[in-house]
Amino acid sequence: MEYVFKANNISKRYGKFTALSQVNMEIPKGAIYGFVGKNGAGKTTLIRIMCGLQKQTEGFYELMGKSGDDKDIVKARRRMGAVVESPAIYKDMTARDNLIQQCLMLGLPDFDCVDEILELVGLADTGKKKARNFSLGMRQRLGIGVALCGSPDFIILDEPINGLDPQGIIEVRELILKLNKERGITFLISSHILDELAKVATNYGFIDKGHIVRQMTSKELKDECRKAVRMKVSNVELLTKVMEEKGIDYKILDTNTADVYADVVFSDIAKDFEKVGCSIITMEERDESLEAFYLSLLGGNDNVQKSVC
Repeated sequence: MEYVFKANNISKRYGKFTALSQVNMEIPKGAIYGFVGKNGAGKTTLIRIMCGLQKQTEGFYELMGKSGDDKDIVKARRRMGAVVESPAIYKDMTARDNLIQQCLMLGLPDFDCVDEILELVGLADTGKKKARNFSLGMRQRLGIGVALCGSPDFIILDEPINGLDPQGIIEVRELILKLNKERGITFLISSHILDELAKVATNYGFIDKGHIVRQMTSKELKDECRKAVRMKVSNVELLTKVMEEKGIDYKILDTNTADVYADVVFSDIAKDFEKVGCSIITMEERDESLEAFYLSLLGGNDNVQKSVC
């Protein structure tokens, strides 16, 4: 598999404080990588290292196949865009002038991309309106437009929907999906608004206290979050026998408990269990959300907004 970014045992210390500790991360090319963690977990520190705004204390990384200490790493960074913490826009300029300014900063030979980007991010009709008069959603889309100058292959978005109204959230979400599908742009999205992240992410990385505690695909996450009936029975081996005979998927949790992945009618399943001499002690539906998975993985509930897988 090809990766746009790979971190190997990256650590970052500020005096006695350790912001990152032996971080290992892989972002597949073409992915929308959801980067999840509480505030202060190390997300922004790692993003700043990716962008070349800070240097790691230990470890190394690769960006677009170039080592972080390679003299050509600057060329690799020209293939990425970023909106870190807040959009880097000039509020006294129009959307068009902001994009032209970014093209000048990148040393692009012309401004041919400007009209296309304005159309793409939905700001083509803003005319002479200054960015200071834009809504938060419009500013965020303009920030993404600035990041698109230079035709990047990889875009980093740090909390892109934080503070947006529902319409703004939808607009940013649809823009990310469109750019990923139509242009093949890889995204890293740092967020703790988990319900929205679950609507776009193809891959996840969970960080806590400077450690990457788990990486997984959206399919792997959905498998762990899928709806189940948790059954506590007198004999889990007999439950296994019934499930195998009926062709129902299940997962044994302990000597008396299992998750059954099917719509189960109590009276029907009780009869099946009675035939083999197994009694049902308790039975309850469970539908683990991304929020619940996150909390079980990292613990705590600070800065987490609800979500459903």
